Amino acid sequence: MNAHTPPAIIQGGMGAGVSDWKLARAVSLCGQMGVVSGTALDNVLARRLQDGDHGGHMRRAMEHFPLPQAAAEMLRHHFMPGGRAPGAPYSLLSMHQQVLDRARQQVTMLASFVEVHLAKQGHNGPVGINLLTKVQMPNLASLYGAMLAGVDYVLMGAGIPREIPGVLDALAEHRPASLRLEVEAESAGPPEHLTFDPGAHFERKPAALRRPRFLPIIASNSLATLLARKGSGRVDGFVIEGPTAGGHNAPPRGETRLNERGEPLYGERDVVNLPRILELGLPFWLAGGAGCPVRDRAARAAGAAGVQVGTLFAYCDESGITEALKRSVLEHAARGEVDVRTDAVASPTGYPFKVVQWLGDPTQGKQRARLCDLGYLRTAYRRPDGRIGYRCPSEPVDQYVEKGGEERHTDGRRCLCNALFANIGLAQPRAGGGIEPPLLTSGDDLRAIGAFLAGRTRYTAADVVRYLLGDAPGV
Repeated sequence: MNAHTPPAIIQGGMGAGVSDWKLARAVSLCGQMGVVSGTALDNVLARRLQDGDHGGHMRRAMEHFPLPQAAAEMLRHHFMPGGRAPGAPYSLLSMHQQVLDRARQQVTMLASFVEVHLAKQGHNGPVGINLLTKVQMPNLASLYGAMLAGVDYVLMGAGIPREIPGVLDALAEHRPASLRLEVEAESAGPPEHLTFDPGAHFERKPAALRRPRFLPIIASNSLATLLARKGSGRVDGFVIEGPTAGGHNAPPRGETRLNERGEPLYGERDVVNLPRILELGLPFWLAGGAGCPVRDRAARAAGAAGVQVGTLFAYCDESGITEALKRSVLEHAARGEVDVRTDAVASPTGYPFKVVQWLGDPTQGKQRARLCDLGYLRTAYRRPDGRIGYRCPSEPVDQYVEKGGEERHTDGRRCLCNALFANIGLAQPRAGGGIEPPLLTSGDDLRAIGAFLAGRTRYTAADVVRYLLGDAPGV
């Protein structure tokens, strides 16, 4: 298989650093589509460098970045040959905002370039990058950095990525690109935009880049039709994600109702009509509960090109989740002692978010002090003086209210940014000897992963691919 042949399996683009370059490369080596998560890659790169860059992979990839001065500056500010001292905090990058200086844009470009470059080494299979539409402010620079590394596919969900096809067209030709900046509760005033100009980073315009294929992640027929017919450019297919998928889920259509566990209830209106998708004439992949050969065959029978699978890949040897968390979850899952709850309020985005619950969870009963120092899920709002400000319902309540937010929106919110870094072994140490706690997300498939494990508590990405293609009975 090459980068232009539609894959049967797309590996899910799970949270910051879970779908890292090692996992994506392992899947692509199997002839399927490996996908790196593009979320928060700039701080992921900075922390890997501060931990000493084990194996030298970051520095090796940085040598190929077409802006060597930017790579040199990143090393000068963040690389620690022996790693941080025990308990020393990570230094932070400045948080994203509407307008960034050239150096900060280049850090974001560099991080995406490094992850995609490493994922593409040693094979000719397709590599994609997954970004969240809702995490607006880094996306233009992230996309451009990934394209400089030759990314083959861009996948985007958690919002309506209507402008992205046109952005990809512009960036492939090194032309300026822009996105409408969503401003909370904005009812009047001129629209705000995010802008990115590749020409600001090169003295001489480089040769045109290959435009990656674009696969929006959708959960309704109406969104698929909108993007296919009224998007800003070419859409190359869809990932159709059901509410059993891990991470963020689309909210139910219509009035939200909750079950006795506080989970959103989904109904017939939330089921995508696949015959209508077929009428659009574009390939599609089914996601959510797709991690078994039976679902793969059913998807193909319904006209799908294949499936996107997250949960099985999230706990394989090559994923970025720490070994301790993987072993703990899988050992409990093998005994049927895990649960997945769709939390209606945990995510600052307002989207339902899947949370793993198991007896070995090291964070049970622990409370985290509210603090926002990464800021990827901050949203823009207009200050009384007309300027743009930023707030997050997971930040300290008094700060959020002072910025005009409603206190009720802070109830039950969790800091996903810091938790996702903890999931991959990059947790921030805090004053007093504490450390940021993890928060795992998985699809509902995790409850039934014991049948796949067949008594084992570890497996590889290749094992998952063989299983899904029906070449192995399980692992």
